[in-house]
Amino acid sequence: MHQFQELKVWQKGRVLVKEIYKATHKFPKDELFGITSQMRRSAVSIPANIAEGCGRNSDKELNRFLDIANGSAFELETLVILCLDLEFFSQEIFESFGSKLNEIQKMIYGLKQSTLKS
Repeated sequence: MHQFQELKVWQKGRVLVKEIYKATHKFPKDELFGITSQMRRSAVSIPANIAEGCGRNSDKELNRFLDIANGSAFELETLVILCLDLEFFSQEIFESFGSKLNEIQKMIYGLKQSTLKS
């Protein structure tokens, strides 16, 4: 069992959730049940799955949840790209989220690699 609250990747994921909620708050109201909801759910899924995996009984199960968290990170990255296409995000916001997601994806990969070695 791992202490998920101590993991930097979980902490960064939590910060990202807050930033996504703030950014999507400004989206058109007719997107509330569309891209807004999808972005929020995929963002929340990242730290939630890291935490859930840490509560499991084996590194194999942890890795499964890390895969789910990473899939959510890639889903969110796609949605961020779509927000640029739809002109919901400026280039600056797009690049900021892209950079943060790339870092989280690398950190999830690194955490997964470290559990495979143990």
